[in-house]
Amino acid sequence: MSMRSLSVALLALALWSAALPAAEPLPIEVYRLDNGLTLVVSEDHSTPVFGLSVVYGVGFRLEPRGRTGFAHLFEHMMFEGTPKAPKGVFDRVVEGGGGSLNGSTRYDYTNYISKAPVSALAPLLWLEADRMRHLDFSQANLDNQRKVVKEEIRVNVKNRPYGLFFWTDLAALAFDKWENAHDGYGSFEDLDRASLDDVKRFHDTFYVPNNAVIGVSGDVDPDEVHRLVKEYFGDIPMGKVPPRPDVSEPLNDAERHKVESDPLAKVPALAVGWKVPGPHSPDWWSLAVLGALLMDGEAGLLYQKMVKEEKSMLSLQGGLGWPLGDPLTMGGPTLLVAFGLYKPNATAGQNIDRIQAVIDRIARDGPDPQRLEAVKTRLAANFYRDMSRHLSRANYLAIAQRLHGDAGLVNRYIDLIRAVTPDQVRRAANRYLTVSNRSWIDRRPAKQEPKS
Repeated sequence: MSMRSLSVALLALALWSAALPAAEPLPIEVYRLDNGLTLVVSEDHSTPVFGLSVVYGVGFRLEPRGRTGFAHLFEHMMFEGTPKAPKGVFDRVVEGGGGSLNGSTRYDYTNYISKAPVSALAPLLWLEADRMRHLDFSQANLDNQRKVVKEEIRVNVKNRPYGLFFWTDLAALAFDKWENAHDGYGSFEDLDRASLDDVKRFHDTFYVPNNAVIGVSGDVDPDEVHRLVKEYFGDIPMGKVPPRPDVSEPLNDAERHKVESDPLAKVPALAVGWKVPGPHSPDWWSLAVLGALLMDGEAGLLYQKMVKEEKSMLSLQGGLGWPLGDPLTMGGPTLLVAFGLYKPNATAGQNIDRIQAVIDRIARDGPDPQRLEAVKTRLAANFYRDMSRHLSRANYLAIAQRLHGDAGLVNRYIDLIRAVTPDQVRRAANRYLTVSNRSWIDRRPAKQEPKS
């Protein structure tokens, strides 16, 4: 797309944004059980299905020291069955009716998601309560899932070009506190040290009702969902959840960088991260918009500059919290990340300087108001699309309630994005996206001769 065509498209998007009516807020009902469990329900009868998300307040930042990857390992253990519902029952209940299920571990939470016809709601809630109450703790299950996680590490890290260095290695370089810096995927050595007692202790500590939020969205009656949750979860005792550690960090005061060798890569890659505070910061939404402005797909300023204009990079992607989160799903400090492959006839230093020049121009002059409005419209459109899906809506509601204590944040998200001004974006770039707060890794193919 030419720059003239891009400008026309941006103008059309901005004009369309101005004509958009304000969206109706999502219906949200919040219930709290005596044991501390929170339920969030969004009633929507557009289709006869529902989405379910059970979010626990534990992720990479809270896993035991010396047990990197343990929160992820435990996520796998949750699918190994219970004494009352052996392995395979959960899958058959969900998938037998055409539904699907999954789980994921992030920095600040672990979630278990499923979608199914409404006839499966009661069985699914019973199954979730059953595995919150007790798991099938056995050495065989632990050994089996340890092997599964190790294989994931082999596939996604050890035997894959670039090996997720733009997440694991970059965080280790940029952050100082162990909670923020360690590899949440885990090392083989730490995974091997995980014992059955560790698994039981982890479940008893974090997988308790007062550390969980259930989100439900779809063709349901909120009061009936509440009744079912009380029936199945109400007698599970509260746990003693440890206080959350202080994971805040100051901005870095000196640039950090390193060179890595990659035996599987064909072309060099560059990952850059600027440390930013968590969602408690008044600059959070400005940073979210700034990240999208810079890296909003092919329309992003950095893609246009580095890939289209300079032609020194082959690809570029990233954003706030990328690749493991977004503005609504982070509970602590994170990085605003840019990652891409670059051409061997350029150097990492040249690309870094060109990227920083784009940022410095925003920090000095502010963003183009027309382009900024188009970016905010794109963010709003993407969010409306996500909220139209029951599973995505249930998940965002549960995460917002667990991390921020307020599921209603989902209804305010668009207003928070739209309220960001060009001057706020300029100030965010000037404060956070600086050379001294910048960390970057040059990942070179092992056989490539280093450039001076």
